[in-house]
Amino acid sequence: MTLAQRWAELRQAEPNLRIRDAGRRLDASEAALIATRLGKPVAEGGVERLTGPWPDIIAAIGGCGETMALTRNDAVVHERHGVYGELSVTGHVGLIVGEDIDLRIFFGPWSHGFAVSEETKAGQRLSLQFFDAQGEAVHKIYATEATDKAAFLALIDRFRNADQSPAFEAKPGKPADAPRPDSEIDIGGLRRDWSALQDTHDFFGMLRKFKVAREQAFRLAGNAFAERLPNDAAGRLLTAAAESDVPIMVFVGNHGMIQIHTGPVKKLLTAGPWFNVMDPNFNLHLREDAVASAWLVRKPSVDGTITSVELFDKTGELIVSFFGKRKPGVPELETWRALAEALVPKAAA
Repeated sequence: MTLAQRWAELRQAEPNLRIRDAGRRLDASEAALIATRLGKPVAEGGVERLTGPWPDIIAAIGGCGETMALTRNDAVVHERHGVYGELSVTGHVGLIVGEDIDLRIFFGPWSHGFAVSEETKAGQRLSLQFFDAQGEAVHKIYATEATDKAAFLALIDRFRNADQSPAFEAKPGKPADAPRPDSEIDIGGLRRDWSALQDTHDFFGMLRKFKVAREQAFRLAGNAFAERLPNDAAGRLLTAAAESDVPIMVFVGNHGMIQIHTGPVKKLLTAGPWFNVMDPNFNLHLREDAVASAWLVRKPSVDGTITSVELFDKTGELIVSFFGKRKPGVPELETWRALAEALVPKAAA
């Protein structure tokens, strides 16, 4: 039985199963499942393979008006409505900074792109979907009711790949490097450099300097810089932010994209293991049972202490981070800091 046939059987048996989960059930990548539908034009309800350069597509999508940007990892899905603004690219790194669509793009892993048409209860849904060499999704762009559909279809025509065969071969991924033993880390140097930080953007460089994993650095730095939080910290934080109307920043990413929401959160909903933000222009879906650890992190800067709440999965990968709304040159909101600090468990009397 072909992969297309097995997927069709699975969809019939479980019509609400997400394609990412279907791929794992079928021991296939999400991109491989999408590729089985190649051969029928998007305008007729099919799938078409796209060709790059990928930055050219991202630079052009703003001409289609409002769309919905989606970035996810295994534990968190981040969806934001808006218009893609001007793209700047340095090497393999792209940047879009807008009130609604705010992206840090790492084009190096981007390997495959598809235009996809799907039938939903609301009718036909069009999207552009991008994947790494292993077939894992790095970013998706969905047309909405406010999208210029003619421009969206014209963009697909412009970037249509000459190869529309259904063949897809996923390349094996490189295993993540295990963190170095704590005994090999210069803890004193790490704490010294951490205390001397002037800009939060220097934090990654500091981790590389000491060859220390992010969560490992939190654990070794001491409570002055990072404190362990209960694993349900994100839900408590979002609830407090919604009740007090404190604007926040929500960063969700994978190795090909970081997507950011800045603003308030309002409508919260829990469904099974998922904690959800369901606002008109911003949706967040966090699988709380995938959270293996949560941390309150304090980083010095020229603007004062910058406080974040960061969540990790069982492999030690960062899955989502929260900050108070701020811009460079402006201290963080005291109301945000109070919300975050309130998550720290009180010491037993």
